[in-house]
Amino acid sequence: MEARAYRTLLVAQTGAVATITMNKPERKNPLGPEMVNELCWALDDAKDDASVRAVVLTGAGGAFSAGGDLKQMSGGTDGGPEPLAPRGDYVDLLLRFTTIGKPTIARVPGIAMGGGLGLVASCDFAIGCESATFGTPEIKRGLFPMMIMAVLRRVVSRRRLMDMMLLGEKLDAREAERIELISRCVPDAELDAAVSALAEKLAAQSPTAMRMGLAAFHAQADRDLAGALPYLRDRLVAILGTEDAREGLMAFMEKRTPQWTGR
Repeated sequence: MEARAYRTLLVAQTGAVATITMNKPERKNPLGPEMVNELCWALDDAKDDASVRAVVLTGAGGAFSAGGDLKQMSGGTDGGPEPLAPRGDYVDLLLRFTTIGKPTIARVPGIAMGGGLGLVASCDFAIGCESATFGTPEIKRGLFPMMIMAVLRRVVSRRRLMDMMLLGEKLDAREAERIELISRCVPDAELDAAVSALAEKLAAQSPTAMRMGLAAFHAQADRDLAGALPYLRDRLVAILGTEDAREGLMAFMEKRTPQWTGR
Protein backbone atom coordinates (compact mmCIF):
# COMPACT_ATOMS: atom_id res chain seq x y z
CA MET A 1 0.00 0.00 0.00
CA GLU A 2 1.19 3.51 -0.85
CA ALA A 3 2.26 5.74 2.05
CA ARG A 4 0.15 8.87 1.68
CA ALA A 5 -0.30 12.00 3.80
CA TYR A 6 -3.73 11.07 5.07
CA ARG A 7 -5.39 13.50 7.46
CA THR A 8 -8.42 11.37 8.38
CA LEU A 9 -7.28 7.75 7.87
CA LEU A 10 -4.80 5.23 9.16
CA VAL A 11 -3.72 2.64 6.58
CA ALA A 12 -1.69 -0.46 7.41
CA GLN A 13 -0.90 -3.81 5.84
CA THR A 14 -0.22 -7.09 7.61
CA GLY A 15 0.69 -9.87 5.21
CA ALA A 16 -1.89 -9.86 2.44
CA VAL A 17 -4.51 -7.94 4.45
CA ALA A 18 -4.83 -4.15 4.24
CA THR A 19 -6.65 -2.35 7.06
CA ILE A 20 -8.15 1.08 6.46
CA THR A 21 -9.16 2.88 9.67
CA MET A 22 -11.32 6.00 9.70
CA ASN A 23 -9.50 8.12 12.25
CA LYS A 24 -11.56 10.94 13.72
CA PRO A 25 -12.37 9.16 17.00
CA GLU A 26 -13.19 12.34 18.93
CA ARG A 27 -16.23 12.77 16.63
CA LYS A 28 -16.98 9.09 15.98
CA ASN A 29 -15.37 9.16 12.52
CA PRO A 30 -17.87 11.30 10.59
CA LEU A 31 -17.86 11.05 6.80
CA GLY A 32 -17.01 14.47 5.45
CA PRO A 33 -15.79 15.21 1.91
CA GLU A 34 -12.16 14.90 2.98
CA MET A 35 -12.52 11.48 4.59
CA VAL A 36 -14.62 10.22 1.66
CA ASN A 37 -11.95 11.39 -0.77
CA GLU A 38 -9.19 9.74 1.24
CA LEU A 39 -11.18 6.50 1.37
CA CYS A 40 -11.38 6.58 -2.43
CA TRP A 41 -7.58 6.93 -2.56
CA ALA A 42 -7.02 4.09 -0.08
CA LEU A 43 -9.37 1.70 -1.86
CA ASP A 44 -7.76 2.50 -5.20
CA ASP A 45 -4.34 1.75 -3.72
CA ALA A 46 -5.60 -1.56 -2.33
CA LYS A 47 -7.03 -2.47 -5.73
CA ASP A 48 -3.78 -1.70 -7.52
CA ASP A 49 -1.47 -3.43 -5.01
CA ALA A 50 -1.03 -7.09 -5.99
CA SER A 51 0.24 -7.92 -2.49
CA VAL A 52 -3.16 -7.00 -1.01
CA ARG A 53 -5.69 -9.83 -1.18
CA ALA A 54 -8.29 -8.69 1.37
CA VAL A 55 -9.32 -5.32 2.80
CA VAL A 56 -10.66 -4.53 6.28
CA LEU A 57 -12.49 -1.23 6.80
CA THR A 58 -13.01 -0.02 10.37
CA GLY A 59 -13.11 3.02 12.64
CA ALA A 60 -10.94 4.24 15.49
CA GLY A 61 -11.99 4.90 19.07
CA GLY A 62 -14.66 2.24 19.48
CA ALA A 63 -16.87 3.54 16.66
CA PHE A 64 -17.23 2.67 12.99
CA SER A 65 -18.76 5.91 11.73
CA ALA A 66 -21.54 8.16 12.99
CA GLY A 67 -22.43 9.06 9.39
CA GLY A 68 -22.32 12.30 7.47
CA ASP A 69 -20.17 15.10 8.83
CA LEU A 70 -22.74 17.81 9.50
CA LYS A 71 -19.96 20.28 10.35
CA GLN A 72 -18.42 20.01 6.88
CA MET A 73 -21.87 19.90 5.25
CA SER A 74 -22.61 23.28 6.83
CA GLY A 75 -19.34 24.80 5.70
CA GLY A 76 -16.89 23.96 8.50
CA THR A 77 -13.45 22.61 7.69
CA ASP A 78 -10.68 20.83 9.53
CA GLY A 79 -7.20 22.29 9.61
CA GLY A 80 -4.03 20.44 8.76
CA PRO A 81 -1.65 19.79 5.88
CA GLU A 82 -2.58 20.04 2.22
CA PRO A 83 -5.38 17.58 1.35
CA LEU A 84 -5.06 14.92 -1.33
CA ALA A 85 -6.22 15.73 -4.84
CA PRO A 86 -9.90 14.94 -5.53
CA ARG A 87 -10.68 11.31 -6.32
CA GLY A 88 -14.43 11.18 -5.78
CA ASP A 89 -17.48 11.88 -3.63
CA TYR A 90 -19.67 9.53 -1.58
CA VAL A 91 -21.33 8.03 -4.67
CA ASP A 92 -17.91 7.30 -6.16
CA LEU A 93 -16.86 5.76 -2.85
CA LEU A 94 -19.81 3.37 -2.73
CA LEU A 95 -19.15 2.35 -6.33
CA ARG A 96 -15.50 1.58 -5.43
CA PHE A 97 -16.72 -1.48 -3.52
CA THR A 98 -18.14 -2.97 -6.73
CA THR A 99 -14.89 -2.58 -8.68
CA ILE A 100 -12.09 -3.17 -6.17
CA GLY A 101 -11.90 -6.86 -7.14
CA LYS A 102 -10.86 -7.92 -3.64
CA PRO A 103 -13.04 -9.03 -0.72
CA THR A 104 -13.89 -6.30 1.77
CA ILE A 105 -14.77 -6.73 5.44
CA ALA A 106 -16.42 -4.09 7.63
CA ARG A 107 -15.12 -4.40 11.20
CA VAL A 108 -17.76 -2.65 13.31
CA PRO A 109 -16.54 -1.87 16.84
CA GLY A 110 -19.41 0.44 17.76
CA ILE A 111 -21.84 2.90 16.21
CA ALA A 112 -22.51 2.70 12.44
CA MET A 113 -25.10 5.23 11.34
CA GLY A 114 -26.28 6.83 8.11
CA GLY A 115 -23.45 7.08 5.62
CA GLY A 116 -21.33 4.86 7.86
CA LEU A 117 -23.98 2.17 7.59
CA GLY A 118 -23.84 2.57 3.82
CA LEU A 119 -20.17 1.56 3.94
CA VAL A 120 -21.03 -1.46 6.10
CA ALA A 121 -23.66 -2.55 3.58
CA SER A 122 -21.26 -2.01 0.68
CA CYS A 123 -18.63 -4.38 2.07
CA ASP A 124 -18.78 -8.06 1.13
CA PHE A 125 -18.72 -9.08 4.80
CA ALA A 126 -19.54 -7.23 8.01
CA ILE A 127 -18.67 -8.37 11.51
CA GLY A 128 -19.99 -6.35 14.43
CA CYS A 129 -19.42 -6.62 18.15
CA GLU A 130 -22.38 -7.11 20.50
CA SER A 131 -22.26 -3.52 21.74
CA ALA A 132 -22.42 -2.04 18.22
CA THR A 133 -25.49 -0.08 17.12
CA PHE A 134 -26.82 0.58 13.63
CA GLY A 135 -29.37 2.85 12.02
CA THR A 136 -30.48 5.45 9.50
CA PRO A 137 -31.47 8.42 11.69
CA GLU A 138 -31.67 10.97 8.85
CA ILE A 139 -35.48 11.23 9.02
CA LYS A 140 -35.20 12.68 12.53
CA ARG A 141 -33.08 15.53 11.16
CA GLY A 142 -35.42 16.35 8.30
CA LEU A 143 -33.25 14.41 5.87
CA PHE A 144 -33.46 11.01 4.18
CA PRO A 145 -30.85 8.27 3.52
CA MET A 146 -31.03 8.79 -0.22
CA MET A 147 -27.82 7.26 -1.53
CA ILE A 148 -27.41 4.53 1.03
CA MET A 149 -30.85 3.06 0.35
CA ALA A 150 -29.41 1.78 -2.94
CA VAL A 151 -26.91 -0.43 -1.10
CA LEU A 152 -29.12 -1.21 1.91
CA ARG A 153 -31.87 -2.62 -0.29
CA ARG A 154 -29.39 -5.18 -1.54
CA VAL A 155 -28.82 -6.64 1.92
CA VAL A 156 -32.12 -6.23 3.81
CA SER A 157 -35.75 -6.73 2.86
CA ARG A 158 -37.99 -3.92 1.63
CA ARG A 159 -40.22 -4.09 4.73
CA ARG A 160 -37.29 -3.89 7.13
CA LEU A 161 -35.65 -1.11 5.13
CA MET A 162 -38.81 1.01 5.23
CA ASP A 163 -38.96 0.49 8.98
CA MET A 164 -35.34 1.62 9.33
CA MET A 165 -35.59 4.65 7.04
CA LEU A 166 -39.01 6.00 8.08
CA LEU A 167 -38.68 5.50 11.83
CA GLY A 168 -34.96 6.18 12.18
CA GLU A 169 -34.60 3.93 15.21
CA LYS A 170 -31.40 2.21 16.28
CA LEU A 171 -30.80 -1.52 15.90
CA ASP A 172 -28.60 -3.56 18.18
CA ALA A 173 -26.04 -5.95 16.72
CA ARG A 174 -28.12 -9.10 17.28
CA GLU A 175 -31.03 -7.61 15.35
CA ALA A 176 -28.65 -6.39 12.64
CA GLU A 177 -27.39 -9.95 12.27
CA ARG A 178 -30.93 -11.36 12.21
CA ILE A 179 -31.97 -9.17 9.28
CA GLU A 180 -28.60 -9.81 7.54
CA LEU A 181 -27.48 -6.21 7.77
CA ILE A 182 -24.23 -7.69 9.10
CA SER A 183 -22.76 -11.14 8.50
CA ARG A 184 -21.99 -11.95 12.14
CA CYS A 185 -22.35 -10.56 15.63
CA VAL A 186 -19.61 -11.59 18.06
CA PRO A 187 -18.74 -10.76 21.68
CA ASP A 188 -16.78 -7.51 21.94
CA ALA A 189 -13.62 -9.30 23.08
CA GLU A 190 -13.74 -11.60 20.03
CA LEU A 191 -14.14 -8.95 17.31
CA ASP A 192 -10.49 -8.70 16.29
CA ALA A 193 -9.98 -12.46 16.25
CA ALA A 194 -13.12 -13.01 14.14
CA VAL A 195 -12.16 -10.35 11.60
CA SER A 196 -8.56 -11.57 11.41
CA ALA A 197 -9.62 -15.19 10.89
CA LEU A 198 -12.02 -14.26 8.09
CA ALA A 199 -9.49 -11.95 6.39
CA GLU A 200 -6.81 -14.64 6.45
CA LYS A 201 -9.16 -17.21 4.93
CA LEU A 202 -10.11 -14.81 2.14
CA ALA A 203 -6.50 -13.83 1.50
CA ALA A 204 -5.62 -17.51 1.02
CA GLN A 205 -7.97 -17.88 -1.94
CA SER A 206 -7.03 -17.36 -5.59
CA PRO A 207 -6.77 -13.61 -6.24
CA THR A 208 -7.67 -14.24 -9.88
CA ALA A 209 -10.85 -16.11 -8.98
CA MET A 210 -11.70 -13.42 -6.43
CA ARG A 211 -11.21 -10.59 -8.92
CA MET A 212 -13.11 -12.22 -11.77
CA GLY A 213 -15.81 -13.65 -9.53
CA LEU A 214 -16.53 -10.36 -7.78
CA ALA A 215 -16.60 -8.49 -11.08
CA ALA A 216 -19.07 -11.01 -12.49
CA PHE A 217 -21.22 -10.86 -9.37
CA HIS A 218 -21.66 -7.10 -9.59
CA ALA A 219 -22.07 -7.09 -13.37
CA GLN A 220 -24.92 -9.60 -13.30
CA ALA A 221 -26.66 -8.26 -10.19
CA ASP A 222 -29.24 -6.14 -12.02
CA ARG A 223 -29.70 -8.34 -15.10
CA ASP A 224 -32.66 -10.63 -15.61
CA LEU A 225 -32.02 -14.37 -15.62
CA ALA A 226 -32.03 -14.60 -19.42
CA GLY A 227 -29.25 -12.03 -19.58
CA ALA A 228 -27.30 -13.14 -16.52
CA LEU A 229 -26.84 -16.82 -17.38
CA PRO A 230 -25.16 -16.41 -20.80
CA TYR A 231 -22.91 -13.71 -19.37
CA LEU A 232 -21.90 -15.97 -16.46
CA ARG A 233 -21.29 -18.89 -18.84
CA ASP A 234 -18.84 -16.72 -20.75
CA ARG A 235 -17.13 -15.65 -17.53
CA LEU A 236 -16.74 -19.29 -16.50
CA VAL A 237 -15.00 -20.02 -19.79
CA ALA A 238 -12.72 -17.04 -19.17
CA ILE A 239 -11.79 -18.11 -15.65
CA LEU A 240 -11.06 -21.66 -16.80
CA GLY A 241 -8.34 -20.21 -19.02
CA THR A 242 -6.41 -18.62 -16.13
CA GLU A 243 -3.22 -19.92 -14.53
CA ASP A 244 -4.86 -20.00 -11.11
CA ALA A 245 -7.69 -22.21 -12.38
CA ARG A 246 -5.23 -24.65 -13.91
CA GLU A 247 -3.17 -24.64 -10.72
CA GLY A 248 -6.24 -25.14 -8.54
CA LEU A 249 -7.45 -28.13 -10.56
CA MET A 250 -3.97 -29.67 -10.67
CA ALA A 251 -3.49 -29.19 -6.93
CA PHE A 252 -6.85 -30.85 -6.29
CA MET A 253 -5.89 -33.90 -8.34
CA GLU A 254 -2.45 -34.05 -6.72
CA LYS A 255 -3.91 -33.57 -3.22
CA ARG A 256 -1.73 -30.57 -2.37
CA THR A 257 -2.18 -26.91 -1.46
CA PRO A 258 -2.41 -24.70 -4.57
CA GLN A 259 0.22 -22.02 -5.14
CA TRP A 260 -1.59 -19.03 -6.60
CA THR A 261 0.11 -16.67 -9.03
CA GLY A 262 -2.74 -14.21 -9.41
CA ARG A 263 -2.80 -14.78 -13.15
